[in-house]
Amino acid sequence: MLVVLLFSAVAAATAAGGAVPFLALGRVPMRTLGMAYALASGLMLGAGYLLLEAGLKDKGHSAVVLMSGAALGVLYTYWTHWFSRTGEMESIPSGEIPPGLGYKIVLLNALHSASEGVAIGAGMALSTRMGVFLALSLAVHNIAEAVTLTSVLLRREVRLGEAALLCVITNVPQILLAVTAFAVVSAARGLLPWALGFAAGALAYLVLTELLPDSYRQASHTWVAAAVSFSTGMVILLKGFFA
Repeated sequence: MLVVLLFSAVAAATAAGGAVPFLALGRVPMRTLGMAYALASGLMLGAGYLLLEAGLKDKGHSAVVLMSGAALGVLYTYWTHWFSRTGEMESIPSGEIPPGLGYKIVLLNALHSASEGVAIGAGMALSTRMGVFLALSLAVHNIAEAVTLTSVLLRREVRLGEAALLCVITNVPQILLAVTAFAVVSAARGLLPWALGFAAGALAYLVLTELLPDSYRQASHTWVAAAVSFSTGMVILLKGFFA
């Protein structure tokens, strides 16, 4: 449990790194923000793939159960965005950002982090090495995603230090859900394939409906595809060192 808490907290804390480009450059072009989201998309897809692969490798886990869990993850994510009215919303808006939109983007990032927390918790329940690798992969993802959130907060005239802190706070659900998912699955091992599928489905849904569309609006489709392919491939390739 302590390992889950530690690495999920590290993953959440790395979101503060999203402020570094603004500290160094002062301003980050919209195209770069789109590419940051593309890298984040690939890391999430890679994490989702590893969760499903791990579930399918265990002969005790039915593919039907995994896919049912994935369907639940998609439905849950859709419902949370519908209920919070954050669906069909640009995460990287250009121009002036009204207060209501700024709050919704912060909420949207918090909802993202909850699904990522389930992925970390399920990975840790599968094996500590897998969980640590997923936490580190999502830590890099958090930095890329936080770059775009920092851009939004700065345009709302939030100070850079406060923006970095808010980026970390939006990832607190990641810690809570990682610990909760790990505790629940450890107590009831039969829920592991459901948790693996749920996390993979939620991550894939977020990528396909939110991160990638926003990336394509801001950056070249070719470069976005290359960034997604690269980051997904790196997650799958480096997983061998932690398997």
